[in-house]
Amino acid sequence: MVKYKKQIRIALRNCGFINPENVDEYIVREGYAALGNALTNMTPEEVIDVIKNSGLRGRGGGGFPTGLKWELTRKVDADQKYVVCNADEGDPGAFMDRSILEGDPHTVLEAMAINGYCTGASKGLIYIRAEYPLAIKRLKIAIDQAREYGLLGEDIFGTNFSFDVELRYGAGAFVCGEETALIHSMEGLRGEPTVKPPFPSESGYKGMPTNVNNVETYANIPVILLKGADWFSSIGTEKSKGTKVFALAGKVNNVGLIEVPMGTTLREVIFDIGGGIKDGKKFKAVQTGGPSGGCLTENHLDISIDYDNLIASGSMMGSGGMIVMDEDDCMVSMAKFYLDFTVEESCGKCSPCRIGNKRLYEMLDTITQGKGTLEDLSKLRNLANVVKDTSLCGLGQTSPNPVLSTMDNFLDEYMAHVKDGKCPSGQCKALMSYIINADACVGCTLCARVCPVDAISGEKKMAHLIDDDACIKCGACMDKCKFGAIFIQ
Repeated sequence: MVKYKKQIRIALRNCGFINPENVDEYIVREGYAALGNALTNMTPEEVIDVIKNSGLRGRGGGGFPTGLKWELTRKVDADQKYVVCNADEGDPGAFMDRSILEGDPHTVLEAMAINGYCTGASKGLIYIRAEYPLAIKRLKIAIDQAREYGLLGEDIFGTNFSFDVELRYGAGAFVCGEETALIHSMEGLRGEPTVKPPFPSESGYKGMPTNVNNVETYANIPVILLKGADWFSSIGTEKSKGTKVFALAGKVNNVGLIEVPMGTTLREVIFDIGGGIKDGKKFKAVQTGGPSGGCLTENHLDISIDYDNLIASGSMMGSGGMIVMDEDDCMVSMAKFYLDFTVEESCGKCSPCRIGNKRLYEMLDTITQGKGTLEDLSKLRNLANVVKDTSLCGLGQTSPNPVLSTMDNFLDEYMAHVKDGKCPSGQCKALMSYIINADACVGCTLCARVCPVDAISGEKKMAHLIDDDACIKCGACMDKCKFGAIFIQ
């Protein structure tokens, strides 16, 4: 089938093919071979060169070159260094890292040990949200099995290299996806970001050099060392190598995890792999990059997916969330939904994010209530740019993206809300009115009986009326009407 032919599994290569609770099944599929070869046949500098030459970039959202990050950490002189795996996946609808940890936990442990060898670290920490109980269970089993086989611990593969891994639990704070906030959380402090420099590679966990990569980044490491930098760099685009895992969700027929080469177009992802829009509806937009990303339209369907193209189009790669919307979705409400999320998840340390995002949300709420003005639209765009330019960390710097991208691509919807007092998609309840077509209504009284607030009146076999002031726009009447007499205006 087309949806499978267009995919290449690298990060997800073992998921679904092995028992994740049996280390032998991982070893049969060349598990820990990359670690063994690195420790016995390669210097740390040679391993780093392979990662650098592969072109692998961080899959957590920033897209920083992985090999360069390892090299920077290695060059810092310290008695103790740390390797950290960021498994704090917080985007709504995203479950890429969770699936890897649940389906192939040993690949992360192996990659972390390789990282430790390269950077000079002897301790690894996996920061994982406590809401992932199955992933935690399987990581614990994998760590115990790796220790039992001598793949973690002292003198691994008979060398003088020692490395072990521990788990650290997060409480599901979105801001802790930012590496300095994550490190503070692991130290028992508030999960708040700090100004960089110094970067974690210089001063991270407990003030020591720390290398932070996310789960998907680590999942690529062992296979790159086994198949070579040239093999990996032959996949993808000039500046974005390899594959990317996406969580495809929303108004699309085939939802779930996909892994495609960088450079695959949005059209291929949504219509070939995703099977098109549900119920034959018209495609309207796709939100890439989760709450930090932006909305892309039909005009963007043929752009190739990579870090630079998505940023140039007003969105971003992020960790891999991809939510598809159809003609029934209101873009103003969508921007409001994401702002509601970032307001809730802001750590509150810097005022542009703490106060600015709250004001953005309030303006969007006013607009969806039909009370906005043209002046509000101007203020909305100006404030969004201020928040973007002045926030401390990536959460605040990217939180206005849904607002700015929807204003760029769907300004007509904002204008309809403000000038006409209407929601073109019929999603904003304050701007909706349920109307009964007197010619079609037979007076069966079913609508009046299901109305929870008694907003419908009329005699039997006579056309009924809806009191718009009393109506709570629940839609129960329209759902139950057997004659199609009720519609939204």
